Amino acid sequence: MKHIVSQPWLFEHGTDDHIVIADCRFTLGKSESGKQGYDIDHIPGAVYFDLEQDLSGPITEHGGRHPLPDVQELAAKLGKAGIHAGSTVVAYDDQGGAMASRLWWLLTYLGHEKVYLLDGGYSKWKEAGYPVTDEPPLLREAVFTPRVREDLAVSVEQVKERLGKPGVTLIDSREAKRYLGIEEPIDKVAGHIPGAKSYFWKDALDETGAWKSEAALAERFAGLRQAEEIIVYCGSGVTACPNVIALSEAGLNNVKLYPGSWSDWVSYEGNPIATGEE
Repeated sequence: MKHIVSQPWLFEHGTDDHIVIADCRFTLGKSESGKQGYDIDHIPGAVYFDLEQDLSGPITEHGGRHPLPDVQELAAKLGKAGIHAGSTVVAYDDQGGAMASRLWWLLTYLGHEKVYLLDGGYSKWKEAGYPVTDEPPLLREAVFTPRVREDLAVSVEQVKERLGKPGVTLIDSREAKRYLGIEEPIDKVAGHIPGAKSYFWKDALDETGAWKSEAALAERFAGLRQAEEIIVYCGSGVTACPNVIALSEAGLNNVKLYPGSWSDWVSYEGNPIATGEE
């Protein structure tokens, strides 16, 4: 796997000087629970990143429920956590990799290449008997210099320009009932962007919560081999990130995230909306 590390690997290398471990636990609707869980116990040396305080920007009329954070503000937070060009970052959460994947994507977007997810997340780490602690990490502040890769993200205007174009595939990462428009528990309108295909993000994981193999993911996305460009979205640009990782593990390139996702799309009156199967 290109972007996933195992528990034994992290146990062996977690104290190496160039390793930075990032705890990204967060529960939507219970914004304090992730930090509270971190304060109770975490992987030794891990620094906490909050989805809404650190990995998202302020909510405005447009941009979705979890807009991208300001680049320089995020770079300063990354540096404060000890992350620099030579760092290898390993992120984990307890939400199937959704929140950790957001940090993975943001670091990749800012030009950092050595970033990985811990397979199985925090609960599996604890269940396996690996060490945990309530001790705060000893941080060695660094300078993180962002090199933004604009090619990894698309705006609402760019999505609209690509609707119906040959070679462009839209991926909706939400569960099927939201994609179909049967139910919408969060955003004000139900449905999906016209032409999008449904690939629920959790289907990148097996029944134990571990990431599926590269071969299994390649089989899952076999129908996308001919796509020239793949644009991935979800509700707010968070759970789309595991699908971005899964597509990369499957060997598919030219994958882009629509950060604003569905919550941004429906904030514009007149944007087309589809329901049902495509």
